[in-house]
Amino acid sequence: MKRCAWVNPGNPVYIRYHDEEWGVPLHDDHGLYELFILEGFQAGLSWECVLNKREAFRQAYDGFEIGKVMNYGEEDIARLLSDAGIIRNERKVRASIANSAVFWQIQKEFGSFDAYIWGFTEGRTLVEDYRLRTTSPLSDRISKDLIRRGMKFAGSTIVYSYLQAIGVLNAHGAECDCCGRKK
Repeated sequence: MKRCAWVNPGNPVYIRYHDEEWGVPLHDDHGLYELFILEGFQAGLSWECVLNKREAFRQAYDGFEIGKVMNYGEEDIARLLSDAGIIRNERKVRASIANSAVFWQIQKEFGSFDAYIWGFTEGRTLVEDYRLRTTSPLSDRISKDLIRRGMKFAGSTIVYSYLQAIGVLNAHGAECDCCGRKK
């Protein structure tokens, strides 16, 4: 199978992510939440680095149960910062907890985070090659709204990557067998 050029062919976790998840429309709030939190940890790092630690993040973050994470206190922060299996950046850890509360507020306001995020494209997937850019007017607009609501590590580049991950943007390259594939 031919894949996007960014995929590390020596990493089965990365290959599986590309082939089965990336660009596939995701409408499950739990999955949307997990990927949003993980994208925040990607800032300044590679997605491959974060993806390789995904299982450790799931354990450390109580299976990404939002009701627990948004209520983490100082003991939980200390526990996360001592967990060698995850990315131990205090600003990112604290942001992940604060962002969880904002994510939850969005769920309450819109009925689901799915309704909120997909509402920006009226439920449609947009198609553009991953090499085109790293931000867009869409990611700019969503980022501004998330930051206005109190999110951290929610800049346009992170949001753009998130939109690709959850399938709002199908960004498989022309070289990839997944390009144009209906998911």
